[in-house]
Amino acid sequence: MKLALSALLALVPLPALAFPVTVQSCNREVTFDAAPKAAISNDVNLTEMMLALGLTDRMVGYTGISGWKTLDEGLRDGVAELPELSAKYPSKEVLIGAGADFFFAGWNYGMKVGGEVTPETLEPYGIKVYELTESCIHIMPRDKISMEDMYNDLLNLGKIFGVEDKAAALVEGYRRDLADYLAPLAPLGTAPRVFVYDSGEDAVFTAGRYAMPTAIIEAAGGVNIMDDLEKSWAEIGWEAVIERNPEVVVIVNYGDVTAEQKIAFMKGNPAFANMDAVKNDRFVVLEYVEATPGPRNIAAVRKLAEALRAK
Repeated sequence: MKLALSALLALVPLPALAFPVTVQSCNREVTFDAAPKAAISNDVNLTEMMLALGLTDRMVGYTGISGWKTLDEGLRDGVAELPELSAKYPSKEVLIGAGADFFFAGWNYGMKVGGEVTPETLEPYGIKVYELTESCIHIMPRDKISMEDMYNDLLNLGKIFGVEDKAAALVEGYRRDLADYLAPLAPLGTAPRVFVYDSGEDAVFTAGRYAMPTAIIEAAGGVNIMDDLEKSWAEIGWEAVIERNPEVVVIVNYGDVTAEQKIAFMKGNPAFANMDAVKNDRFVVLEYVEATPGPRNIAAVRKLAEALRAK
């Protein structure tokens, strides 16, 4: 009987192996013959994507969190057993010295165009790179940002690490949770005008049409007043903000200047006194990890959607 069963099983075609897999990373196709075993992620939001997929056992460390003061308690527990290899952007030597075989980063998220650490400079050392989709605008034309970009990164990481089913279930859960939350909300007659205040006083660093806050704002029912800024994150003059008169200001909270200090600066500056958001005290604080691509974008949409409908 056992022999007969063995013979029968031998005739059943085995499922195809998951590898090799090829994913699109900005303007490159990257092929993986096996799942990475010594991965490094840069920045808090990219690291949280790795944690959401349960990939800490495939990691040798992370970079670029404490130097920007973006670490919070929720992440601290998740990376407790992993070393931070560099407080800010890592050098090539740091990645090579850690024995990395994979670097999850982005342009201005651990890599700079023409810099020391790029997919091309790491390739000779056997370190493959997957680039954060939001950051691709720095090296290629692309469509306007949407929530799909964050989902795309999770799904691609699922393929790279051989956890496609987990990634698909995670993304489906995010889609469902967001749809279930938004469906019963009161409709907004006109999309509220929203401005994103990241940092700066003499000039302001803000989110354009290719930065994640634009997708968050639109999913919540608003419109980014800098939607015509053909960049992801960029510095602009305050004149354009005053002229466009936002009804709501989103404060990105991180670094040495607190959200409270940023709000106080806007409230105390006579140039902003007639701005609707300032007059009506309509400020919404998003943590850095909520405003950049990652799992907490879902909570950010919910928080902003509620604020846009508040009377």
